[in-house]
Amino acid sequence: MPNMSLKKNEMPAQAPDVRSGNFLEVALGYTEALAVDEAARCLNCRNKPCVEDCPVGIDIPAFIARIGAGEFEAAYEIIARYNSLPAICGRVCPQESQCEGKCVRGRRGEPVAIGRLERFAADYHNSRGGEAASRPAANGHKVAVIGSGPAGLACAGSLAKKGYQVTIFEALHMPGGVLVYGIPEFRLPKAIVRAEIEGLRAMGVEIVTDVVVGRSLLIEDLMEREGREAVFIGSGAGLPSFMGIPGENLNGVYSANEFLTRINLMKAYQEDSETPVYRGSKVAVVGGGNVAMDAARCARRLGAEVTVVYRRTEKELPARLEEVEHAKEEGVVFHTLTAPTSINGDKGWVASLTCQRMVLGEPDASGRARPSPLAGSEFTLVADCVVMAIGTSPNPLIKATTKGLETQRWGGIVTDESTGQTSLPGVYAGGDAVTGAATVILAMGAGKTAAEGIDRYIRGGGAE
Repeated sequence: MPNMSLKKNEMPAQAPDVRSGNFLEVALGYTEALAVDEAARCLNCRNKPCVEDCPVGIDIPAFIARIGAGEFEAAYEIIARYNSLPAICGRVCPQESQCEGKCVRGRRGEPVAIGRLERFAADYHNSRGGEAASRPAANGHKVAVIGSGPAGLACAGSLAKKGYQVTIFEALHMPGGVLVYGIPEFRLPKAIVRAEIEGLRAMGVEIVTDVVVGRSLLIEDLMEREGREAVFIGSGAGLPSFMGIPGENLNGVYSANEFLTRINLMKAYQEDSETPVYRGSKVAVVGGGNVAMDAARCARRLGAEVTVVYRRTEKELPARLEEVEHAKEEGVVFHTLTAPTSINGDKGWVASLTCQRMVLGEPDASGRARPSPLAGSEFTLVADCVVMAIGTSPNPLIKATTKGLETQRWGGIVTDESTGQTSLPGVYAGGDAVTGAATVILAMGAGKTAAEGIDRYIRGGGAE
């Protein structure tokens, strides 16, 4: 029987006063009964508008129908045809602005909880030791992938399914890219990332860590060694941005990249950590995106009073609504229409921020209202630690060491959007290295697109 409730089933979660003191996953996942009940809300629309806005093209009504019928493993098999990392995407993708944003049920009430159902199907499969993907028959061709983040993993998985021998080169000591260094454990447990990566290894994907392409190896080396016919660049956007205000060089000022990497990848929050992170008692996080929310919620778990400083209103916050709500529930305070003008020090350490109030004016190039300072509105915000979470850009290393690779003025690699082809024959790119910081699922979609382009290029004898 259809479920015509206007509200989606709530996601079971840790209580805010409990979770703010630990790094365990906040959302606990649907039970079988909740999943079946939520699946019954799907109208199985003939034109499938939800699929239109899924960057990897999952047949969403089909997998939801299988969950509704209690055929959970069959639901997972449908998802896995399109998505190499379903347990990850079900947790961190912004479904509200993609598939769920097109759901017909959202016209009157809340959309079907597509992301929660995807997570359920993947978790069901993984918790029961579902059969690992088999290694396809080799087709005799070799491809190199730079970076083991979402774009690289998606590209590698798509190529492996076609029989390519794929080697991923990762700069860090652990594969996963932003999935392991950027997204906190309480949003994305690293055991899940490891399990998804092991699935790729089972298909024959080789992963080599501690290799910095542009230093240890050049792209031309990858093309020449062992007969690799193509290279995919999925090196992400890990170069942090700063505001250029006085005091950014004080002790206690972090880029969000460093702060999150030390916590997520190096486990600096553990009492016995060999690389402990400075635990401020009053932490200010500058920015309003998902990275800012991750940094703020991590700082809260380290015991700090945390304030998010954002120059527009709450309505313009680019972070997912769920992450903002979780941050508020955990005690994070928001100072909106506020921008820092300097970071003030005491004996070389952060002591406070000088801020000023902002007012919104006409839209800027991004289409959002432009913030302008309000005269005479300066005030001081006490803080002993500041985390700058105002964006990142692609690392310039590959650009600087690869002749003929065309890039945007701000560093993004120029590609053909339909194929991922760069200005160099046999060299493809996708994800944040092309677009700048974006979402996991958009990076995965770009990785899949590039894999199709690489396959056509190689099968065509080196011509796209």
